[in-house]
Amino acid sequence: MASIEKRGVNSWRLIVEAGYDANGKRIKESRTIKIEDEALLKTTKKLRDYLNDELLGFKREVEAGEYIKPAKMTFNEFYEKEWIPKFAVRELKSTTYEAYTTHVKNHLVPVLGHLRLDEIKTMKLVNLFHALLQPGARKDGRGDKLSSRTVQYIFDVAQCVFSCAVEWSLIKVNPLDGVKRPKLDKVEKRAKEARKNYYEEDETISIIRALYTEATKWRLYFLGAMLGGFRRGELTALEIPDCDFENNRLRVDESISLTKQGIAIIDDPKNEASADFVDMPVWYMDELKEYLKEWKINKMKLMNKWLGGERQFVFHRGFGKPYYHTTPTDMWKQFCKKHGFRYVTLHGLRHTNATLLLEDGASMKAIQKRLRHSSSQTTSEIYAHVTKKHSRATAERLDRFNPKAK
Repeated sequence: MASIEKRGVNSWRLIVEAGYDANGKRIKESRTIKIEDEALLKTTKKLRDYLNDELLGFKREVEAGEYIKPAKMTFNEFYEKEWIPKFAVRELKSTTYEAYTTHVKNHLVPVLGHLRLDEIKTMKLVNLFHALLQPGARKDGRGDKLSSRTVQYIFDVAQCVFSCAVEWSLIKVNPLDGVKRPKLDKVEKRAKEARKNYYEEDETISIIRALYTEATKWRLYFLGAMLGGFRRGELTALEIPDCDFENNRLRVDESISLTKQGIAIIDDPKNEASADFVDMPVWYMDELKEYLKEWKINKMKLMNKWLGGERQFVFHRGFGKPYYHTTPTDMWKQFCKKHGFRYVTLHGLRHTNATLLLEDGASMKAIQKRLRHSSSQTTSEIYAHVTKKHSRATAERLDRFNPKAK
C-alpha cells in the first residue's frame, strides 16, 4: 500500500506500508517533499504525475531495503542520496555544482560523513571551521593553507546542505545557526584591495592599440570584455543571432564556464538579471560585422568539416566548436606578457569597463544595468573604490574656501 497526503500549501507526505514488525504492528515509512516550482503547482495533471513518480520511487527504495530513516541517516548518505539528486542537480549551475561538491568531498565529508545528521552539533562545526583556517587544511597540493575567502565559501556550502536537511524535516535545527561565518583575514583583505584588478584610462588606450596587432578574433573578444563588461563564459557562448546590428547591441542568454571530456557545458547566464542586451559602441559593431562576413565565408569553405552543427559561435576553434572555457584566459595572459602590460585578470576587463564609465560620470544604477547585476548593493560593493575616489575629489573642491590658502 502506498499513498500521498497533502501537508501544506506546497508540501506532501509520501507513505509506504512495509509489512509488519515482530509485534504484529504495521510498519509505515514516510517522506515529506516540498515543491517550489510555481508553474507545477498550478497544473493539476502534471502535479499529480510528479507526485506519483516520487511515490513510486520512494516505494521502490523501501521495498529494496535502501530507505534509511531520517534519524539514522549519516551526513554522507544525505549528501549523496538526497541533497545531490534533489537539490544540487536541479538547482545549481554546472560550475557551482562542481565547486560545491568538491568542497563537500574535500572538507566536510572527511569530518562529518560518518556522523548521523542529528549527531552533528554546533560545537563540532565550530571546531571544523577553526581547523580549516589552520595550516595543513588545503587539499589540492597548491599550498598549505586555505584562504579565508575559501573558508567562507565552504561555510556557505555547508549552510546550503544543512538548510536543505532542516527544510526537508530531517533535523529540527540547523547546527550552523550558532556558528559565525568566518571573517576575511585582514592581511588578505588589504592585499586584495591593494591589487588593482582593473586598468586606468591611459592603460586602456595602450591596450586597445596593441590589440590591433593581434588576430581579429581575439581583438574583438577582448574588446567585448572591456567595452561591454561581458563575463568570459558569456562571450564564449555568444552566437551570430545574438548580434543585433540594427540596434548596435549584443544579447546575453547563455554561458559556457565549464568543459567536460572536451564538450562545452552550455548553461543559462549567472542569474536572471544577467540575461539581457548590452549596448555597444557603433565602431565595435561595425568591426564585428566585417569579421562575421569572413566567418561565414570560412564556414562555407569547411563544408563537411564543420563541427558546430546548427550552432554559430562567434568565437570558435576553427571548425565551429566553442573554445575550451579557460582558453580565453590563457590567450589574455599571453597577450599581456607579449606586450609587457601589467596583468589584470580577464574578469578585470569587466571591472575596467565599469570603473572607466563611473569615473566618466555614469551613475551606479546605469552600471548595475549594464553589468546586469542582480542588485545595486552588489554593484556598490564591487566599485566602492570608485565611490571613495569621487568622494575625495568632491571634498577637495572645497579647498578653495580655505581662508588660509594663498
